Amino acid sequence: MVTKVEKNFKTVQFQTDLLNWYRENKRDLPWRKQATPYHVWVSEIMLQQTRVDTVIPYYEQFMRLFPNMEHLAYAKEEAILKAWEGLGYYSRVRNLQVAVREVVEQYGGVVPRTRKEISTLKGIGPYTAGAILSIAYGQREPAVDGNVMRVLSRILHISDDIRKAATRKKFEECLYELIDPDDPGSFNQGLMELGALICTPTSPSCGVCPVQSHCQAFAVGIQTSLPVKTKKKKPKKVAIASFLLQDEDGHVLIEKRPDQGLLAGLWQLPLVESASDVKAACVERYGEVIAFEKTAGYVKHVFTHLVWEIDLYKGMLRKQDAHMQESHRFVPVADLEQYTFPVSQQKLLSYAFEEGWL
Repeated sequence: MVTKVEKNFKTVQFQTDLLNWYRENKRDLPWRKQATPYHVWVSEIMLQQTRVDTVIPYYEQFMRLFPNMEHLAYAKEEAILKAWEGLGYYSRVRNLQVAVREVVEQYGGVVPRTRKEISTLKGIGPYTAGAILSIAYGQREPAVDGNVMRVLSRILHISDDIRKAATRKKFEECLYELIDPDDPGSFNQGLMELGALICTPTSPSCGVCPVQSHCQAFAVGIQTSLPVKTKKKKPKKVAIASFLLQDEDGHVLIEKRPDQGLLAGLWQLPLVESASDVKAACVERYGEVIAFEKTAGYVKHVFTHLVWEIDLYKGMLRKQDAHMQESHRFVPVADLEQYTFPVSQQKLLSYAFEEGWL
């Protein structure tokens, strides 16, 4: 098991080869134009478990709405959730706002410059801390994400399971030896970029890799066997019935999810899980419905640990028959866009619009 870079590894040449390639080939990404701590921070939070192409328009809009930490710190939660709508993992933006407010109030609006301090902020783990410190502050700190672990597992021939926390620690130890002292931010971004564009998971482009001569896995022909990564457990499938319920005026019943837990605080069409008698479950929870029927609307939504298989039903629910809770409200169709819905619910609403029900 590797814990240190081998003595015969050509560290300086590796740094030079990687940095030269990165500077010539790096993608033109909006967060690279203003590498302030705030810009780097927002981009890195958005990029967690999300594709670059998906993030770009969200990042640009987010920065228009919240151009600095003060704007974000004191924005209404509904506003930040709406700006995040569709990105998923909404706890990311809630944690970001809490942490930004702490920086504004406790650190005078200056993001901490030490790993110890910055790591106390909500939502900032080892990778995000390293990215901010190296890219925005030019500090010689590692930033180890999935791309970086894949690249280094091949370059250094590390066969430890990358799902284990101890393995990530080993990569960090190696990076403290490898990272370029003069431009650590570009070095870290170069590793990430290499993993995204060249040293890809299944078909690495070894023929055009700028650091191929340093790659110990390539030298013995096992680059596609690395990194070692244990399989995740299969997510649990959950049957969901979601209801498009309208009153006599065509207003739509929506409900707000609890403030804690999955999709906390977002709005949705009423729904029930795993009901043997869907109509009975709907009536019990929301009130007597008429013209109730199952539609062809169907959405499969995958979370980390479970899969929602959602069928859409529709019907009429008179206001006087509705079992209204504090979290429920009837809203005009034109006002639906003011509410923040998770992606699965957006798809159901789009289907309803396409069918002419709304």
